[in-house]
Amino acid sequence: MEDTLINIRRDLHRIPELGFQEEKTQAYLLEYIRNLPQEHLNIKLWRTGIIVKVTGSIGSKTIAYRTDIDGLPITEATGLPYESEHKGHMHACGHDLHMTIALGALTACAKDQPDQHIIFIFQPAEEGPGGALPLMQSGILKEWWPDEIFALHIAPELPVGTVSSRAGLLFANTSELFIDFKGKGGHAAYPHLTRDMVVAASTFVTNMQGIVARNLDPLQSAVITIGKMESGFVQNTIAETARLEGTIRTMDPDAIALVKQHIEQQASGFEISHDCEINIDYGSNYYQVFNDRDKVEVFQGALGKTSLTFKEAAPAMTGEDFGYMLKEIPGFMFWLGVDSPYGLHHSKLQPDEQALSYGVEAVLAYINQA
Repeated sequence: MEDTLINIRRDLHRIPELGFQEEKTQAYLLEYIRNLPQEHLNIKLWRTGIIVKVTGSIGSKTIAYRTDIDGLPITEATGLPYESEHKGHMHACGHDLHMTIALGALTACAKDQPDQHIIFIFQPAEEGPGGALPLMQSGILKEWWPDEIFALHIAPELPVGTVSSRAGLLFANTSELFIDFKGKGGHAAYPHLTRDMVVAASTFVTNMQGIVARNLDPLQSAVITIGKMESGFVQNTIAETARLEGTIRTMDPDAIALVKQHIEQQASGFEISHDCEINIDYGSNYYQVFNDRDKVEVFQGALGKTSLTFKEAAPAMTGEDFGYMLKEIPGFMFWLGVDSPYGLHHSKLQPDEQALSYGVEAVLAYINQA
């Protein structure tokens, strides 16, 4: 199926859509799925996502495989002939490959009935605001509740033909962070009549760096990053407002609550010391990806019958809303090598398409070991 997989991936790469807006993507996936043999398939729709059940010949358990389907608000700069047709949007995290691999595995299951029931979950909004948690809460899986679940994510730094995973923590707990400051603007020549939010926001960023260093156990890993700061309109006016945008990441679910507590305490003090108002919004929050040891060991064993190479993974501060599924259902996520010179969320991400066949092989290896 290699040529077919490449064509599917390129079709999907052209139409990236943001979370819960994946209408073209859903339509494309549905058309493909409905053209497969339908004897063992049942299809449900959830918002812009799709859930497909393949009825197994034995059916003593149900295995779920999840793929994400949304793109990112990034302008593509690859120059490829099949680059994004949606200006300002790109599959810069590899979800076009993820979907293609899922379709490849689903095709094999539709044509050759598996022993066990298999659920393919095409989940929207992984990049934001998060589709996994509302999907789990919706009840859509109630009649098809899986006994186990797994997923993959492309890894640009790994060579094609390599997969990587580990028992225990793979991805961190994450939270978005938006902080708005409101003071009093005015002329640059009369600072005593104003409340300067450039100074307040800048000092806040600097002080926040001490939260991890002096309030968390040194053996706990945590990161607070401010990636965007906006304030002011012109060089000779003191800014009345400022906005910080960033992220919090921790290796412990309790640590993220502690970090937020200290951010809020710092904000309360700044409201007094800088005579301003501060509002905090944590946006989307993702639970850690914690892999089941037994499932990872079974996966590693299944790979022994394939052409793939397994490599032990290290924990990463990346976030994935698949963690909400693993919180309720035992399973695992693994990395799939795609050997790209550019990393995830980069406007020039160019995965090696030969990885598609390896991805399908890895997914089917685990499904068929059941």
